[in-house]
Amino acid sequence: MKAASLNAHPIHLGTGASAIIQPEFTGDMAWYEAYSARHARDGAEGRLVNIHTFSEPWSMWEMHPHGDEVVLCLSGELTLVQAQQDGSTESICLTPGSYAINKPGIWHTADTDRETTALFITAGIGTEHKPR
Repeated sequence: MKAASLNAHPIHLGTGASAIIQPEFTGDMAWYEAYSARHARDGAEGRLVNIHTFSEPWSMWEMHPHGDEVVLCLSGELTLVQAQQDGSTESICLTPGSYAINKPGIWHTADTDRETTALFITAGIGTEHKPR
């Protein structure tokens, strides 16, 4: 095996302690749909591990119904916004080395005004998106 870029080729952590390099990441919804189809057998136990770099607020909310998501800031600064079940929101500022957890069923988005890179470990099966 040769070295791979986590930005370009996310990893699926599956049952049986497997780690499977994914096809090149395109960032579109079709990529996520294909990912879900490829790893449906792992169900809620599967995890998608990837890195994203962004420099503006997200345009979407997302929610993972079947498991926790870890968001670890690697560089820059981001504010993770979580919509709570009671309708309130919680903002969590992440700086390099700090992380937060999005619990199952919690809609979340992120804000930044500078280049920021974060590592995501996501229970991806069944993920939903909606416009912000």
